[in-house]
Amino acid sequence: MKKFIYVLPLLLALGILFACSNKKANDEKKGPEPTAMDTVKRGEYLVTIMGCHDCHSPKNVTPQGATLITDRLLSGYQADKPAAKPTGSCVKNGWALITMDLTTAAGPWGQSFSANLTSDQTGIGNWTLENFTRAVKEGKFKGLEGSRILLPPMPWQNFAVIEDDDLHAIYAYLKSTKPINNVVPAPIPPTELGIK
Repeated sequence: MKKFIYVLPLLLALGILFACSNKKANDEKKGPEPTAMDTVKRGEYLVTIMGCHDCHSPKNVTPQGATLITDRLLSGYQADKPAAKPTGSCVKNGWALITMDLTTAAGPWGQSFSANLTSDQTGIGNWTLENFTRAVKEGKFKGLEGSRILLPPMPWQNFAVIEDDDLHAIYAYLKSTKPINNVVPAPIPPTELGIK
């Protein structure tokens, strides 16, 4: 029993020493804190690889495929574009429709239009990080509590588990984008399209 009493403080000291050295090693692995510019660059990278441009950036569609309209990046469905309204007979038997530039889609939910994500007030210019987090992780329209759920094809359910650092980087990048004034149309309910 006496040997145990003498060994216990030694074991505690070794445990504390090990924990401290482990923390120091982990801190050294992390490297320096990212700058604001590093965060924006990371956000731009994430927006690109996560496919945000696929739906939120208008495109020119040619026989060779779609190309982004670079001066309208991330501005969503263009308000000055005539809205093709599909009929209910087009959306049936489990089918959904999407335009060639992927900025509007119709299905059992009605017709949805991709949002303006630029830093303009018609985009996310007046959103807080809390609004952005609620929109991305909880699928809430404009990130407002009690608002409707974001409609398909927005895959917010996939983003519900996004790391906070990545979410902050995306937000920082979007807030740094060129503001583009574009008021995206409101969704069209299924009944107005003749979808039952």
